[in-house]
Amino acid sequence: MDFGGLQKVTLVDYPQKIAATLFTIGCNFSCPYCQNPELVLKDLIEEQPKISEKEVLIFLKERTGLLEGVCVTGGEPLLHFQELKKFLKKVKKLGYLVKLDHNGSLPEKMEILIKEGLVDYIALDVKAPKEKYNFLTSIKDIWQKVDKSIKILKESKINYEFRTTLAPFLDEKDILKIVDWIKPGRAYYLQRFQSKKVLDKNLLNKEGLKEEEVEKIIQKIKPFFEFCQIR
Repeated sequence: MDFGGLQKVTLVDYPQKIAATLFTIGCNFSCPYCQNPELVLKDLIEEQPKISEKEVLIFLKERTGLLEGVCVTGGEPLLHFQELKKFLKKVKKLGYLVKLDHNGSLPEKMEILIKEGLVDYIALDVKAPKEKYNFLTSIKDIWQKVDKSIKILKESKINYEFRTTLAPFLDEKDILKIVDWIKPGRAYYLQRFQSKKVLDKNLLNKEGLKEEEVEKIIQKIKPFFEFCQIR
């Protein structure tokens, strides 16, 4: 499979691990605040330079012993399920830990990767309360798929986190509704909204919740999680 980008080293994408991050191409969501429009919008995808699986594997072989993990993000990685599964088997043979970023829309595929031991850590994006999911995709009742993904993670033994980007259309009530949906849980991160590069240009330079507002929310919700903070 081809990838839309490779970050050769990261100290933040995989908690407590030195890792590389791979970006897959294409997404079934169209979140207006997406920071990777070149991996989502068809006209930009065509212009985006591609990296072959062969190139990636050569790089990873050269970095064994230096890197601990590989993060696979997107776009939405599980849209390439069969190819991704074969690729992850090769990555695991090299001795790497694998972190997967997922939007929750393909719970059955996510569960297969967990059961086959091809992922070690999953970051699940819970983008909005159930009733606000319609703005992300044309997939009917997609929140039900996300709900299933949440349950799979909570019932599994895999290391995981939930996370929500503090986009301008979310307020404190929305965050509290999300918490009621996912609690209790292992880890929950509120991610700062970055407005310099977004899919929907109407959000350029817009602001989300203020830092002090987020800190107050964190204090309210942290009892429901083993670990909870803003990043």
